Amino acid sequence: MANTDAYRAPNGVRYTSERQSQRKRFKLSGYVYLLSGPAYRKLLSLEPLLRRVVPVLIIAFLIILAGARMLSLLNQRDEIESDARHQMALTAAHVASKLQKQIESVPPADSDGDYSSIQNLLVELRSQGLINADLELAILDENSKIVAALSGRQLLGIQAETLFTEAQPLLMFGSRAGVLPVKYRSEAAFAAAEKVEPQNVQAAAAGAFSVLTFNTEKAIFKDWRQVLSLNITLFAATAGVLLAILYAYFSQAARARDADDFSHQIQKRIDLALARGRCGLWDWDMARGRMYWSRSMYEMLGYEAVDSVLSFGDVAAIVNPVDGDLYEIATQVMSGELRQVDKVLRMRHADGYWVWMRVRAEIANEGDVHLVGIAFDVSEQHRFAQATAEADLRIREAIESISEAFVLWDAESRLVMSNGKYNEYAGLPATALKAGVTREDIQPLLRPAAFERRMANENDRSGAQTFERQLGDGRWLQVNERRTQDGGLVSVGTDITQLKLHQERLVDSERRLMATIQDLSLARKAEKDRVRELSELASKYATEKERAESANRAKSEFLANMSHELRTPLNAIIGFSEMISAGTFGPLGSERYAEYIHDIHTSGNYLLNVINDILDMSKIEAGHFSLDREEIDLYPLIEETVRVISLQAEQKHIAVETSIADTITASADRRAIKQVLINLLSNAVKFTGDGGRILVRARKTNGALILTIKDTGCGIPRDALKKLGHPFEQVENQFTKTHTGSGLGLAISRSLAELHNGALRICSTEGVGTIVSVRIPDRVVPAGTNQISNDVAA
Repeated sequence: MANTDAYRAPNGVRYTSERQSQRKRFKLSGYVYLLSGPAYRKLLSLEPLLRRVVPVLIIAFLIILAGARMLSLLNQRDEIESDARHQMALTAAHVASKLQKQIESVPPADSDGDYSSIQNLLVELRSQGLINADLELAILDENSKIVAALSGRQLLGIQAETLFTEAQPLLMFGSRAGVLPVKYRSEAAFAAAEKVEPQNVQAAAAGAFSVLTFNTEKAIFKDWRQVLSLNITLFAATAGVLLAILYAYFSQAARARDADDFSHQIQKRIDLALARGRCGLWDWDMARGRMYWSRSMYEMLGYEAVDSVLSFGDVAAIVNPVDGDLYEIATQVMSGELRQVDKVLRMRHADGYWVWMRVRAEIANEGDVHLVGIAFDVSEQHRFAQATAEADLRIREAIESISEAFVLWDAESRLVMSNGKYNEYAGLPATALKAGVTREDIQPLLRPAAFERRMANENDRSGAQTFERQLGDGRWLQVNERRTQDGGLVSVGTDITQLKLHQERLVDSERRLMATIQDLSLARKAEKDRVRELSELASKYATEKERAESANRAKSEFLANMSHELRTPLNAIIGFSEMISAGTFGPLGSERYAEYIHDIHTSGNYLLNVINDILDMSKIEAGHFSLDREEIDLYPLIEETVRVISLQAEQKHIAVETSIADTITASADRRAIKQVLINLLSNAVKFTGDGGRILVRARKTNGALILTIKDTGCGIPRDALKKLGHPFEQVENQFTKTHTGSGLGLAISRSLAELHNGALRICSTEGVGTIVSVRIPDRVVPAGTNQISNDVAA
């Protein structure tokens, strides 16, 4: 037994040779039982596998069948939807082409609302089979009102917005919006549109039209839904048959399983009850020296459970000899001296540590002598008792070491615990305060207080009280008393002598502070007066700012309205002047009339350009100017722009040179870039004298397009550079100007560059020339991050 005390702890790794041999004996007993078991048990072990596999296979078959058919139906639905979309787009395009040809040849009436020619065209196309009979079609005028339709419902004269929701992109962009899902009279539908814009002037007078083809999802997927209903019905019938077969199989298997499990139910219930209660059942055959253990007994000790009996030596080897001797117990039982056993002993766990067990047994005389009983695992209770004793010791040491006085009375006012500080403040010897002494006996022996006052406490309802006491030696105590849950009373006294001294000092400091606060109040009042004055000034500033912004908005709206009002008569003036100059209805009769007509035409074009600039500027300021970015080839665009102003340059003998790569591209709005180039080149030609030179450069650097226009003109004074680029700002005033212009060219160019998140910079020297550089990022970046590099300005 020398090795019995050398065992492995719960976190240890070492076994003794005796423990290893004991573990092997327990395993060997289990292996022998398994090898000698009946053969029919091995065959029955396959039955649970079959019970699991059969329903899994049936359910898997149903899932695969349903998934495959559902994927097929969904694919069929996608194909139907794709065909419907394609048919709508083709029909809209075809009808639009036919409608455009008819409108250009025979324009429809736009005054009395007679669009019978368009309606007849739609009827003819459907009769020819060019429009599907299931497809609904409507023709919309430029106000989105339906003027002709092929539909089973009355649609003529109705606004498209009242019939369709979520169709605004189709009405605005036509075929570019594609085929979109919409709501047609609260029904889900698909629709496609095509714009019809006549090219000749006579047809354009009737306005633009839109061809709208649409159909509801209910009509498109009508046949598909019938197929879906049929498939669901067939699948439900198949699943019902298979599930009925599965139910019959399980019913039969359940009857067989109930018969097999009935004999094991009682044993399982006993094992479950013993395992949940952390106890084990054992039977000791005293005559043969063998023991039977329940499975829960093996589990508590960590050994592999076997159905065979254990020998007396195997059990005696794992019992701690200090706690009990099985040989002695057996001797007493056999001699009749002991009829019942109730002992607490330790038994070795399979991992090497001790398990505390309480064994209770009684003699059963049924032929042979048996000692039958139950063993409880009381390791937790044993550890809890030890932990409680250690915690109680720590609490007593902690209470004794604190600086506050502590005393605890039970519900009957008997002393439970106190520390040395309480003895000191109470003026009692340690021998007088013994556990169990009553509070009435201690009260007369306490040191009297010089002063005592009860303080207000928010927890008075719960029985808590707070006192301030001054001892005879001048020290102050704050005593907190509170009732415990069992009706006892705990009292804690804290020395607050220093706190009292601090309070006296604080009272004196408070008096001095009040005088200072009085002075600060006067200063604060003066500060409030200044704040009120500043608030009034800020309010006036906000009012004036709002008035200025309102005036600026009114100015932009006025310019936009005036520009529209002036362009209409100007177009007539320019058109009629061209007709008179060309002599459409005969000669004028005098050469001076031709000169006057030329002046009228020139002035009208100039005024129209000014009005267009004003209108563009007002759109930009109002935020109504939108960009259409695309990948553009800059070389032909710049060459075309140079050709536009070449006639003006040739009149002044100005040489225009370009330095552009053949393959340079940029992501920008084509119309905006062209307008910027025309404005800047026109300014360069305007302010460059005869025989001058203009250089146009374009290059890519740091992910941006750099356009540079350099001229050898008169230059710009340094003090005038700051105001250039603002609307209507010019270097010369109205009384000294020598060149025509409204001052909007640079402002529009700068605004268009900034709309691209770019910038425009001007560098000029009087008498030498001017360099204007425009930087356009090649991709969309946050505004304010683009700057022209120093090498561009150079």
